[in-house]
Amino acid sequence: MIGGLGTTEIILIVAVIVLLFGASKLPELARSAGKSAGEFKKAQKEAEISYKEFENSLKDTTPAEKETKIQKMAKDQGIETAGKTDDQLLDEISAKMNKEN
Repeated sequence: MIGGLGTTEIILIVAVIVLLFGASKLPELARSAGKSAGEFKKAQKEAEISYKEFENSLKDTTPAEKETKIQKMAKDQGIETAGKTDDQLLDEISAKMNKEN
């Protein structure tokens, strides 16, 4: 019993397929179905690998790599950035620029 189908139903389905497509077309249809299934599985594996690589690339980024432009500018100006928000750094950069003028 396949998926709730009995032997009689399966024989009836096969007979209808043979009548519709003819006995000479059945091997060709089976071959095409097999190739299609193989291509689908191949594409599915490639998609899974691509997804896992993308997921791993997101996990691999550390906070040090996520340095903002403001933090970089503050470091270039000689301002300590540890534990400070971007707003605090902007205030310090602004104050430093005002002192220089």
